[in-house]
Amino acid sequence: MSRVSPHALGATLYMPATRDDILDVVLGRKLPELRSVVICLEDAVACLDVETALANLRQLLLRIEAHGGRPANGPLVFVRPRDVTMAARLNDWPRIALIDGFVVPKLTLGTLPAWARAVSNPALALMPTLETREVFSPNAMVELGEAMRQTLGEQVIVVRIGGNDLMGCLGLRRDPERTLYQTPMGYVIPMLAGILGAQGFALTAPVFELMSAPRLLAEELALDIAHGLVGKTAIHPAQVSVIQDALRVSLEDLNGARLILSEAAPAVFRHNDAMCEPATHFNWATRIVERAQWHGVKQGDATSIEPVRLAEVSR
Repeated sequence: MSRVSPHALGATLYMPATRDDILDVVLGRKLPELRSVVICLEDAVACLDVETALANLRQLLLRIEAHGGRPANGPLVFVRPRDVTMAARLNDWPRIALIDGFVVPKLTLGTLPAWARAVSNPALALMPTLETREVFSPNAMVELGEAMRQTLGEQVIVVRIGGNDLMGCLGLRRDPERTLYQTPMGYVIPMLAGILGAQGFALTAPVFELMSAPRLLAEELALDIAHGLVGKTAIHPAQVSVIQDALRVSLEDLNGARLILSEAAPAVFRHNDAMCEPATHFNWATRIVERAQWHGVKQGDATSIEPVRLAEVSR
């Protein structure tokens, strides 16, 4: 399995496995700007439709094979199995390597060993989703993070935050006038970003399920990025470009990151009226440069100011 950058995901669009236009999306003929798609066999598929959805997925793989595989410029493709039993079944399909991996629904410390056994195909990456009541416990998340690193290692691309299910654990639903950060998720998301981020995991943001609230979506995206989240689930194609535009970096940040990563960088210097310390800001700078490689720079940014050593400021 080759390493997939977490920043490659961008806006991740969920599609029920029962849809008949998935091939066009996978081959890039439809939604060419899309970076990643999840073909869902879980919540988006009714129990009565599961076998139909599986047959549709099998046919999709056959058609991808008939096209000579997926195009290099097409989206990353993941499947969300209904449960660990279905994952084990899909893991053994002859053509399953034509996708990039699985989304793991409702991962817990208790179910982790079963998922590790079920997904033994080395070609498949994993995106675990945190969406159960255990997520509200920092201690449980420390344990889960350590166990994921030991059990799954580099197989994990990102950890997904299941905001709607977590709100459902509390008997709540998003208020259409507020971002998730103005709900109990305002505790959960920073906690997960701190605990799992410190363990080396990248995280993606919960879905924004309101279809006609662009201002609120922009506000929530800004908070997602401020918490270090590397992508966001999309439930409608109209959200894709909005999410991916928000993930662009400012020219100011990119220039600062390049200066920090330069071999000639002084130990402390001033750039755009902020103190820069390469020893402290190395990880931030590395992330900014990688994000820019995948998403580009915000349009219309001003040019960068030349860096000034702090030692020179008082002269």
